[in-house]
Amino acid sequence: MFSILGARVPGGRFLDLYAGTGAVGIEALSRGADLVTFVELDSKAVQLMRKNLTSCQLLNQADVRIISANVFLQRTDWWQGPYDLLFADPPYTDPEQLEILRDAWQPGLLTDQALVIIEQDARTKLPDSIDHAKLIRRYAYGDTALFIYGRSNSETVAL
Repeated sequence: MFSILGARVPGGRFLDLYAGTGAVGIEALSRGADLVTFVELDSKAVQLMRKNLTSCQLLNQADVRIISANVFLQRTDWWQGPYDLLFADPPYTDPEQLEILRDAWQPGLLTDQALVIIEQDARTKLPDSIDHAKLIRRYAYGDTALFIYGRSNSETVAL
């Protein structure tokens, strides 16, 4: 994924929904992201995430929120955005993934050129467009697929 995103990561703000132990967000920080907001509901996963961030000396660039992704998206006072990249890895076959696409385009959450990346089972079918977003590209890797969305009213750099 980070090879695909390339120069979009350094200096950017990254939102990691369903962050788990923080591996994706920590990788974004290691590749030069200025800040990552980690959103995870499981307190045990968050404990491990904080341990990982501390071990990597990245805790000062992290905003960790113990809350569900859907609730976070409604809490504008918790946003550290606008974000340049939003990564979501919801439980596979969970219909919330479409809600994330709808809620992600709220004013103030994302920059105009932001991308939303959703990781799902490769057999999952997501729409070509939804509200203000269009599917830019789908990458499949074995059993996993990445769906990359951007605003439908802006020019998006080819991926």
